[in-house]
Amino acid sequence: METKEKFIHRDLSWIEFNRRVLEEAADEYNPLLERIKFLAIFTSNLDEFFMVRMSGAQKLLASGYNKRDQFGYYPQELYAEIKTRTDDLVKRFYEIYQGPIRDALEGQKILIKKPDQFNEEQKKFAQRFLETTLYPIITPMAVDGGHPFPVLPSRTIAFAVNINRSGKNHLAIIPVPQSVPRLLKLPAEGDESVYTLTDYLIKENLAQFFKGYTVDNSSLFRVLRDSELEVDEGFAPDLLKALEKELKKRSSAKPVYLQMEAGTNKELLEALCQGIDFNQEEVVFAPSDLDLTFLYDLYAWIDKALLRNLSFTPAKSVYENIFDKIKEEDFIIHVPFQSFLPTSELIAAAAKDPDVLAIKMTLYRTNEDSAIIKALMEAARRRKQVTVVVEIKARFEEEKNIQWSRELEQEGCHVIYGIAGLKIHSKMTLIVRKEEGRIRRYVHLSTGNYNEKTANVYTDIGFFTANDDFARDIADVFNVITGYSLPSPWKRVISSPHDLRKYFFDLIDREIKAQQEYKNGLIIAKMNSLEDTQIIEKLYAASCAGVKIKLIVRGICCLVPGVVGLSENIEVRSIVGRFLEHSRIFYFNNNGNGRVFLSSADWMTRNFDRRIELLFEITKPEIKSHLQFILDNFFKDTRKVRFLRNDRSWGRIRKEGAVFEAQEYFINHYSR
Repeated sequence: METKEKFIHRDLSWIEFNRRVLEEAADEYNPLLERIKFLAIFTSNLDEFFMVRMSGAQKLLASGYNKRDQFGYYPQELYAEIKTRTDDLVKRFYEIYQGPIRDALEGQKILIKKPDQFNEEQKKFAQRFLETTLYPIITPMAVDGGHPFPVLPSRTIAFAVNINRSGKNHLAIIPVPQSVPRLLKLPAEGDESVYTLTDYLIKENLAQFFKGYTVDNSSLFRVLRDSELEVDEGFAPDLLKALEKELKKRSSAKPVYLQMEAGTNKELLEALCQGIDFNQEEVVFAPSDLDLTFLYDLYAWIDKALLRNLSFTPAKSVYENIFDKIKEEDFIIHVPFQSFLPTSELIAAAAKDPDVLAIKMTLYRTNEDSAIIKALMEAARRRKQVTVVVEIKARFEEEKNIQWSRELEQEGCHVIYGIAGLKIHSKMTLIVRKEEGRIRRYVHLSTGNYNEKTANVYTDIGFFTANDDFARDIADVFNVITGYSLPSPWKRVISSPHDLRKYFFDLIDREIKAQQEYKNGLIIAKMNSLEDTQIIEKLYAASCAGVKIKLIVRGICCLVPGVVGLSENIEVRSIVGRFLEHSRIFYFNNNGNGRVFLSSADWMTRNFDRRIELLFEITKPEIKSHLQFILDNFFKDTRKVRFLRNDRSWGRIRKEGAVFEAQEYFINHYSR
């Protein structure tokens, strides 16, 4: 069987994931404001795809590279397929936005108006805003012999303007200000909510910015640039400085995507493409507003509870002493259904507790005004040994991570910036405490980031333990990361890049053997992405041996299920719902004595080969049972689930009877 027939290309699979996100925006079952949020999420997702994945495909084409990739595609055929599918998605996106979404907003008296639709009060308000706020901060930029084409950072929205004086044409650029929100709330009558966009106001008043000239024509455009950082970590004596240097290049990196208003004047199009150095044939024309991420603001500002999902308060467990609780028993929390507070309270308690001697922690992505960051700083001020392993290469979080890393250092924390050639993606905390004349260590491991904000919208599982074996293993992992220690044989954790793929192989092989001997081979796994071809081949072998394999893969899935003679015993589902499914749970039947694992790692090549990840087994019967309960209920979902078919398409299977939505079920379950 040819490679192409065995695998779905990871980039094409990602595009189909974002199509599922777009389907949620079109689904009238979802409350209206949730639908517009899905449109904004779709926009953000697609931007990142263009800046990272499409840029990579373009680089391969430009280099003349002409070999098949691991999925069987030549660069030129992959790029052509990406372009066809993304163009189709963008077209569908605008159909949804301009049609059912705008109609539904207007039905709720939520209006996004252009200046020719303003009433008198709105005209005065908009004019005052233009004169007092927009006009002073906007800087028109001439393009001529003395003024080179301006550097426009990625995601810039700007006007290209043809102006004329004395029969001579000139080009000017007006960036839409990013220092004020694009969405502007206008005065409204009755129960109406009326908004406009700053780009509407600028376009209506372009002549004010070019006094003495005639505005012949204009077009709003948007540029996205290559955002992959190229740091040779093996030869960078100071990774932080090398990364900062690369970040400065992003604003002038090669453009990978250019979007313009439909109906753009030909001469203006040519001038803009020449200035940006972009192929005219690749320009995407939009029939409506560019960059719908402003819908995040619309979602936040509209105060109509009936247009949102029902609010809920995560179930919170209150512990008089978090250390006593962990010492008493291992336990897990399932966010966002259960509160993230025990995690942040653990760090806060460790910072203040006079018996705590040291805190060691990995940080990948965290939020602004983080209580965890503040607690680490306080711990350092109290002269505790605080070691923070920061992954400054977390994509699009680099500048933020550099900033708070320096703040941690200034407060006395020992900050480690990772290991050359590897990303530290594992989520772990080790707290060393003096108790009754001995040292006791407390461990927290998680499938997700130490981020109080995303803990409200990502489903993840955090594990708390004071088990000595876990403590020794995690202490050793930190020593490997922060020093020159070589990995030891660990009792409770398995890590990449050394052992993780092989360990999964061994687990799958045991299911193959159990199927051959006892006919009860079973693998159940939930993850974000399944892309590693070696793991997929092993799953195919297990399927051919008769092992039943049930997968929930939210995003990328390169495995083709249900193919006779290859994968007929594999089923793949995806759940795209209110919360972003982020937890990684793995179950192996083990001849009826099931084994359950949690991990920071998806089944992706980068997680196995280029990242430090952790997999750990849950052995406490009550927690094992609860994790199986979580998996069982996700497999019951009939509302948000899609199935991957053997023709590589995704679809829903509507069943008769009561509809079940797993995420809503968990909200109710934990609040009892």
